[in-house]
Amino acid sequence: MTVNHGFHATMTAQPGRGDEVVKLLLEAPSLPHPDCVVFLVGRSAGNPDVVHVTEGWTSREAHGAFFGSEPAQAFVAALQALLTGESGYSDEVPVGGKAAF
Repeated sequence: MTVNHGFHATMTAQPGRGDEVVKLLLEAPSLPHPDCVVFLVGRSAGNPDVVHVTEGWTSREAHGAFFGSEPAQAFVAALQALLTGESGYSDEVPVGGKAAF
């Protein structure tokens, strides 16, 4: 499957809530979605409350349609409740590599 749209996000959890953010992200409703072909969650080595997400989707339209859905909106609301400050986003189209966990 080809990735045509993606982004990299950096968000900061409320103090001491980084584990909750990671747990919620790893249960994201987009993970089983067939148009979401890359979904990686990482943490800062120096600050466990800083969490990174890299996503890759088959298209901008598929991403938009999914995030307009009720399950996605509920997920975003739950995530926002755990965060502090503004999250940073940059466009990114994952092109390859390896992830093994």
